Amino acid sequence: MSTTAAATPRTGPPPSSLAASSAFGKFVTTFSISGPVVYCLVQYFNYPLFTFHPATNRIVWGYEAARSGEGPNMLWYGWSATTILIAAALGIIAMMLPDRIARKIPLSLVWILPILAIPYVVYSLMPWWILAAHR
Repeated sequence: MSTTAAATPRTGPPPSSLAASSAFGKFVTTFSISGPVVYCLVQYFNYPLFTFHPATNRIVWGYEAARSGEGPNMLWYGWSATTILIAAALGIIAMMLPDRIARKIPLSLVWILPILAIPYVVYSLMPWWILAAHR
């Protein structure tokens, strides 16, 4: 004799999970929308949180140009850290918004803005590609 309990399929996260929280949803949506925009602005205005010099393993707060004889500096890590902090701060602010206002944020921006950011990022990196092609 076989006794099997009839399981009801779950269609969503359990009500007590973080994914079911409206505050977490507002944070994730705002972080995802603001991330690409903030990254493009941080890169354009060149505001890294820090600059890494890989040849000497030095990390300097803010921007520092490459030094003669030490090789190139790396700004990407600093740009990414700046972007994460600003996008997280915007997400935390968005968590405080009432649900009726947060529902007005179009979710399509979560995928549209990263796609729109790609051409800018590709174009902004072109000097490195041209430099590498002439070597």
